[in-house]
Amino acid sequence: MNKAIEMRNVSAAYGENKVLHQISLVVEKGEFLVIIGPSGCGKTTLLKMINGLVAPAGGEVVVEGERLSGCDITALRRRIGYAVQGAKLFPHMTVEDNICYVPSLGKKMTKEDKQALAGKMLEMVELSAELAGRFPRQLSGGQKQRVGIARAMAADPDILLMDEPFGAVDEITRRSLQGMLQALQKKTGITIVFITHDIEEAFKLGSRILIMKDGWIWQEGRKEELLHDPRDAFVKQLIGGS
Repeated sequence: MNKAIEMRNVSAAYGENKVLHQISLVVEKGEFLVIIGPSGCGKTTLLKMINGLVAPAGGEVVVEGERLSGCDITALRRRIGYAVQGAKLFPHMTVEDNICYVPSLGKKMTKEDKQALAGKMLEMVELSAELAGRFPRQLSGGQKQRVGIARAMAADPDILLMDEPFGAVDEITRRSLQGMLQALQKKTGITIVFITHDIEEAFKLGSRILIMKDGWIWQEGRKEELLHDPRDAFVKQLIGGS
């Protein structure tokens, strides 16, 4: 398999506060990596380093064969989808304009182009094309999250980064979104790096699970490996109810 993302002995700090320590990680193309750990363990910082939102204090990040220290970060970000909790849609834009925002940065799009792309992406996330003319305030929480994923996928990215994307919806909607994302990943083969606080969600979605603690990679492996051979009491407690 080919490497989509590689971190080589990466560290990160906010002022004097060290948040990541000597992280070495490879994410293969087409992998669904789920990162889990307590608040403040460095999950979001690690994710933001992949698309250059946080620069490493040491070490090197390589994405799709490019070293972030020497590449065009803006161009790179346009090839990486990013979805977060609550979707964070632009409230003054329609669903169509939200979905087409990133693709329209790179090329001029006609109204017909936008309609076609929005329709395609809404179908991909199992929403009606009739929603294209609505504004975010007119959508349910689950619809907003699906539109957020559609927007993240609209530029046909190689990698999709997701930071607790389903944390703000009810349990029934969450399960539906999980199923939709699994089907989407299977269909497209996109590389996904997904953060969650929910171990059951991690086990359901991840082809590999990365457990973090205090800025370190504490343990990683498949669901079965973690269940059968937890590293210590911390890991046992984290996965204890599953």
